[in-house]
Amino acid sequence: MQTKDVKSEHKEQARPQPTLPAAESPSGIDRARLALAISAGKLASASGRLLRIGGGTSLPGMIARRIDPNVLKSVVGASKARKIVITGSNGKTTTARMTAAIADANRFRVSQNRTGSNLLQGVTSVAVNAASIFGNLDCDVLLFEIDEGTIPHAVPEIQPDVVVITNIFRDQLDRYGELYSVAKALDKMLESLPETATIVLNGNDPQVANFGQNARARRVYFGLETMEVGTPVPEQSADIIRCIHCNHDLEYKVAYLSHLGLYSCPNCGYTLPKLDFAATSVQLASDGEGPTHTTIRTPQGDIELTIPLPGLHNVYNAAAAIAASMAADFDITKSDAALSHIRPAFGRLEKIQAGDKTIYLSFVKNPTSFNLIMRLIAQHQGKKHLLLAMSNTVVDGEDFAWLWDADIEEIVPDILDAICCGNKAEELAMRLKYAEVSTDKIKMIHDREAALDAALRNVEPGGTLYILSGYTPTQELRKIMQKRGWVKHYWEE
Repeated sequence: MQTKDVKSEHKEQARPQPTLPAAESPSGIDRARLALAISAGKLASASGRLLRIGGGTSLPGMIARRIDPNVLKSVVGASKARKIVITGSNGKTTTARMTAAIADANRFRVSQNRTGSNLLQGVTSVAVNAASIFGNLDCDVLLFEIDEGTIPHAVPEIQPDVVVITNIFRDQLDRYGELYSVAKALDKMLESLPETATIVLNGNDPQVANFGQNARARRVYFGLETMEVGTPVPEQSADIIRCIHCNHDLEYKVAYLSHLGLYSCPNCGYTLPKLDFAATSVQLASDGEGPTHTTIRTPQGDIELTIPLPGLHNVYNAAAAIAASMAADFDITKSDAALSHIRPAFGRLEKIQAGDKTIYLSFVKNPTSFNLIMRLIAQHQGKKHLLLAMSNTVVDGEDFAWLWDADIEEIVPDILDAICCGNKAEELAMRLKYAEVSTDKIKMIHDREAALDAALRNVEPGGTLYILSGYTPTQELRKIMQKRGWVKHYWEE
């Protein structure tokens, strides 16, 4: 697999902006509709914040699109800002935050959906909130984290300069369909990009690395290239274990996370591409809390990073952010300083002080994220008090079968007690029983606030509660904590 020469292309100081299709000058009616849409969206945003019922992360876009369905395309299309979109199953929010930090270190003004509202209305809200009522954006970088099911619809409106795909894992099968249908839609989307765009792909992901074969845009690859971490074979819940070309079992020199690793097919010869941005050295903290030290090889030389976040997944996030930053013509030599103060996004092993007790709040949504968080908290000292909160709403994903592929058995010896809540409390409790957690350690409390209070009562003074929860329960639990003064509103983080 060949890639275009990244190093030579970056000798130029700036990349030409993509040429948008010629369009007729907007009529007076179109301009009035755009102004009305933006004004209504801004009013919704201001009202939500004033009434303390929302941060203007989704509703402004929803209202604006009702009035003018072309509002996002009109605002973003008229902007000269660099446009970066980040998608994938896991890591979107943190990768976006890291990319924004590097842009900020370069003194670029950034507009982004920082709170993780990544459906089309959330992306539109960024444009509505940042634009003047006439649709003018006063920023240098537009940075969007976009849901992998939404991005095929969003890209034609945004016309991005850089598209990052972090990984593809099994996720919300009822909404996305099986893994390969998601991959097919993403690959087709990449083919629509102009040759002036850059596609940033995870080379350690056998599916993602094969994207863009027929795309006109330049492709660059990031990932890990070290034997210091990882396992000899992928974990049991890995989503891709066979070659995507001939269906023969893949062989791994090392597996890093799920099916991500140094792979090759002994039958047809398919293997990972040469990585343009590679973590060649990784030192993980033994306590599961960080910092993480890594060396990233880039076309401009090695970059030494100290990331104040734990886990191998954050090495991936940093490598992706540096690759996206270089593709957008940022000075990546500022990356270490930019990332040295990065904080966890809300709900990403977020440390919260609740009086004399500590809470770690973790958003988990598939086997990979669940296993990752369990292994990190297992490194923390002592036995663990758990609160598990899951729902199978349309927003969360109605298919909850993935829970049975999470390796809960690994942390059973560390569990002191576990409270299960949400509308899937019974299935959570059953999964714990099948993992041979003693029934006297398991309790079901459906109400979120009552479950939180009960879980905290189990925790000794100075102790720690670990919460693993789905999307809706994470939002609801954090809202309870905000009312109690333990955290800020998520849009203020």
